[in-house]
Amino acid sequence: MGETPSAGGPLSGVRVIELAGIGPCPFAAMLLADLGAEVIRVDRPGGRPAFPDPAKDMTNRGKRSVAVDLKDERGREVVLRMVERADVLVEGFRPGVTERLGLGPEDCLARNPALVYGRMTGWGQQGPLAQSAGHDIGYIAVTGALHAIGRAGGPPQVPMNLLGDFAGGSMYLVVGVLAALLEARTSGKGQVVDAAIVDGTSHLATFIHAFLATGAWQDRRGVNMLDTGAPWYDVYETADGRHMAVGAIEPQFYAEFVRLLGIAGEQGLPTQYETDRWPELRERFATAFKARTRDEWAEIFLPGDACVAPVLSLHEAAEHPYNTGREMFVRSAGGAPQPAPAPRFSRTPGAIGGPPATSGAHTREVLTELGFTDVDELLGSGAVVQN
Repeated sequence: MGETPSAGGPLSGVRVIELAGIGPCPFAAMLLADLGAEVIRVDRPGGRPAFPDPAKDMTNRGKRSVAVDLKDERGREVVLRMVERADVLVEGFRPGVTERLGLGPEDCLARNPALVYGRMTGWGQQGPLAQSAGHDIGYIAVTGALHAIGRAGGPPQVPMNLLGDFAGGSMYLVVGVLAALLEARTSGKGQVVDAAIVDGTSHLATFIHAFLATGAWQDRRGVNMLDTGAPWYDVYETADGRHMAVGAIEPQFYAEFVRLLGIAGEQGLPTQYETDRWPELRERFATAFKARTRDEWAEIFLPGDACVAPVLSLHEAAEHPYNTGREMFVRSAGGAPQPAPAPRFSRTPGAIGGPPATSGAHTREVLTELGFTDVDELLGSGAVVQN
């Protein structure tokens, strides 16, 4: 600690080509950009209509955009020339799409044998579902993860698209790309990173599978320690209709929880692991929490060691002192708050390198920097577009 921060993040000097898509692949490229990589996004000339306002698409922050017509042979050649000057390419198309475009791994590695080619799919490059359409909810369904989320007697609960797309997908693509980059620095050879959301989501559940193998976890929702089965690992409504989250697992934290909740001395209070009396214990907790508002309980529990926290909305989280005190969110001039780069580094901190890149905003600038001498000709032909 105490080192003088450098001007760039830990990936400064790494150049990434991102073939434009939606969801987990753009987020992975954003993370690389946050950590200092130069990310050049190859967009379609017409842009990406899936996002309501591309200028506010935070997953495009810190990148530059080159608009290329990939159906034009000259456009494909532009991308391959960019690949020659890159360290990484990431893409999130269905298996076989980049091969048909002439931008598959063989095409790109022939131009740059040291290239790390990162591929993001839902079902993987091979397998019985490889060519099927899909989204996060389906990917986490077949891994067993969705089945495990929810309350006893109720249906599976959908955890937005954080678990599959971004945890099982984006983060595993980034880990794979970084590992392959590290290996390439000793071998001088690139390789393909096949990041499938189903693989990553399944891998994330290793801890639960370990408990399942020992019989310490039941393959049913809402009956286990960490899935709302235990009354001391759950959420409770407060007097104002908001909620508090309780995760008092360890005995010392549980003791502090019931003390601050004000029920430690109540007669006949079940002990923490009297599982047959968990319904009674849950009712005691619920009744106690209804006596005060969420913010009143937050004042009682935090800071502290009861492992209890208020459930904040997304808007509240961006402004709450818990998070502003750590600068978890940043706000550009006139812009909405957005999550700050993570993780943090003592000497080479990451940073948001600029606002979201809109399609083709940097075509001339980027190609000129990369040494293209025929930029005007390419623009005139329509193979690339400057917007």
